[in-house]
Amino acid sequence: MSQSTPDHIPVIAVDGPGGSGKGTITTRLAEHLGWHFLDSGALYRLTALAVMKHKVSLDDAAALGEIAANLDIHFETHDGTVKAVLEGVDVTPQLRLEKTGVVASRIAAIPAVRAALAERQRRFRQAPGLVADGRDMGTVIFPDAKLKIFLTASAQIRAERRYKQLKDKGESVNLTRLFKEIKARDLRDQSRNVAPLRPAEDAVIIDSTDLNIEEVFEKVLSLL
Repeated sequence: MSQSTPDHIPVIAVDGPGGSGKGTITTRLAEHLGWHFLDSGALYRLTALAVMKHKVSLDDAAALGEIAANLDIHFETHDGTVKAVLEGVDVTPQLRLEKTGVVASRIAAIPAVRAALAERQRRFRQAPGLVADGRDMGTVIFPDAKLKIFLTASAQIRAERRYKQLKDKGESVNLTRLFKEIKARDLRDQSRNVAPLRPAEDAVIIDSTDLNIEEVFEKVLSLL
């Protein structure tokens, strides 16, 4: 029996700004379909964790590129949650630590790392299919995706959702500051020179401002 080539394996690309509900929708969709899942934003943090684990200098661009190119990682979805596994170890709790974010921010500026991670993302395209969550999945990484969705919502609603998430975790947060941070991040994402945040020309745009997660999920399922 002949195997599908990567280009023939279906991809559902879900892009959009932070707080629009991409993570929840994509994890549920991957589990519903029994497909592989890619959280592209987590790749830089996973690379940062690998860099720290192997004590690679942040000034060694070639070595950092090698780490990014050879990451031993995968994501597991279960009951709507995602585990990030690095070299056989669940590192999900470490992904959002401040030090992880600092290292991820530094290595993200290195062209060799960006190029390697673009290739890593494409390797997630495995049978029977892939659900990819990010900001440039449909425009840069998987421009031939069978279905492209751009999920968005007002900055105020996204700030309120993030506020609730953090409060539920027991963190001390300020809604006004969150709103300003989201607006600033939107501007950076939309105006950057490399892979700016924007809908693909053939993407279906879903505004989740006035929709709950179930309603968004049903909309996505209807598009399949």
